[in-house]
Amino acid sequence: MAYFSNQGMASAILLYRSSAHPQHWIAWSDRSGWLLFPAKFNGWQERQPYPGANPAKLQQVPLWLSFNTGLLEAIMMRAA
Repeated sequence: MAYFSNQGMASAILLYRSSAHPQHWIAWSDRSGWLLFPAKFNGWQERQPYPGANPAKLQQVPLWLSFNTGLLEAIMMRAA
C-alpha cells in the first residue's frame, strides 16, 4: 500500500489484478476512485476510469509489481 499526502490527509493507492482483464492493472484510491491501465511500460499514461469495479472479483497485489508502468513515479510526484 502506498501513502501520499492529500492536503494533510493520508490516502492509499491499492493495486489489483483481474482475470477479466489479464493485460491490465486496476488501481484504487479515495482520491481517484477505480482506474484501469495497461500492464506495460508507461501504461499509467493510458489510465481510464473503471466504474463498477467489484472488489470481490479482484486480487490485491503488491504495488511494486507495477514498477515499469509509471504509477510509482506518479505516486512519488504527488508525495513531493
